[in-house]
Amino acid sequence: MTEITKTLSTYVANLRYDDMPAEVPERAKHLMIDLVGSIVRAGRESDSTPSIMRMIERLGLGAPGEARVFGQDRRYSPATAALLNGVLGHSLDFDDTHADSSLHPSAPVVPAALAAAEMAGASGRDLLVAIVAGFEVCCRLGNALDPTSHYARGFHPTATAGTFGAAAAAGKLLGLDAAGIASAFGVAASQAAGSLQFLVNGGWNKRYQVGAAAMNGLIAATLASEGFIGAAEAIEGKHGFLHGHTDNARPDMAVAGLGSIFETRKIGMKPYPSCRYTHAAIDGLIALRKEHGWSADDIIAVTIGLHRNGIVLTGAPLAEKQRPRSVVDGQFSMPFTAAVALHQGHFGWDDYALIGDAGIEAITARIDVRQDERLEGLRHPFGAHIAVRAVDGTYSLMIPDPSGEPDSFPPLDRVEEKFMTLARPVLGNEASALYARLAAVEGIQDMRGLLDQ
Repeated sequence: MTEITKTLSTYVANLRYDDMPAEVPERAKHLMIDLVGSIVRAGRESDSTPSIMRMIERLGLGAPGEARVFGQDRRYSPATAALLNGVLGHSLDFDDTHADSSLHPSAPVVPAALAAAEMAGASGRDLLVAIVAGFEVCCRLGNALDPTSHYARGFHPTATAGTFGAAAAAGKLLGLDAAGIASAFGVAASQAAGSLQFLVNGGWNKRYQVGAAAMNGLIAATLASEGFIGAAEAIEGKHGFLHGHTDNARPDMAVAGLGSIFETRKIGMKPYPSCRYTHAAIDGLIALRKEHGWSADDIIAVTIGLHRNGIVLTGAPLAEKQRPRSVVDGQFSMPFTAAVALHQGHFGWDDYALIGDAGIEAITARIDVRQDERLEGLRHPFGAHIAVRAVDGTYSLMIPDPSGEPDSFPPLDRVEEKFMTLARPVLGNEASALYARLAAVEGIQDMRGLLDQ
């Protein structure tokens, strides 16, 4: 393997705002805004939030500090703020996705960057540079892992590769040079963890392990800033990240086009609060329902073909996916999300109240999910083939990419609409003021005042 650790560390240390095409930091800003909306709403409504907050208090992690958690009045230590913003940002499963690496970049990277920016009194422009650096690192490492192989080993790439992205973003803001970033990566390699076992019972691990990635990345960077020596060759070494977390490492993909190709441009925004592998089918079913004027009673049977990763996460075992019993179950159920879309022609966060609904379960029983070989080997794994047998005939549709991908990334007014839909029920009129501050973040001189204006 090439000197991936050194190459990425040098890239992060040297990245400058003016070296990037203008749309790159602008995209990072929009993705940050999108994550903050989820953080605010999850703080009030996610079912795992009360236990997380009680843990914080019981362990003394809620002691007063200088870092903010969006949607809350109190301040925390930077590490606790990174943890909470990361957990909450990922709890609704409404945060962004990078198709090639099959991970959610913002949830681990943005919270670590925000906490480090407050620690350092960094500017908004510095914050956006650091977020881009973190995105580039975690997405590229996700590519190098080969998502299919990484999933097959039972790992969750948002938490594993995300730890490195968080360390890169935080290290950039703390002023680390290339050697310091490499040392932070050395620590991050010991903390990069995330398991898919939560799929068995709808456990809340997925949310927590992404918040932990944000916190651990911040800790790794802070250790390095204090002279701590991390393991060398953390990514490519004999016992490094790529050797331990995949059976099909593609190391060249970690550095391919570095500096000229920005993976940040390839990050998509979710229109639905569920696993990204469900979205193409939801798009297609909503479109067919509208075109033909169906009601749910008009649907006799539906077959949905997904990439094998989509089957692992949302389609198997089918009988269990047809009868979700928790929000996490629903977030990772192709039959449930499809049934809701067919039932009402849309799908949103509040629709998880339909879990256990007899009418919805009557629809899920008519939905089959299968691996579709036509979706294997494609650049993006998030497409779907759907076949619907309805009372008026049989219809099929292939959706190569779900909405919200780079080619259909929502305009700014849609970004604002999604943010306000999530944040206004919690913040009321303050939601507009928060959005305005985030939308103008590049003009802020000291991030410690972001929420005080």
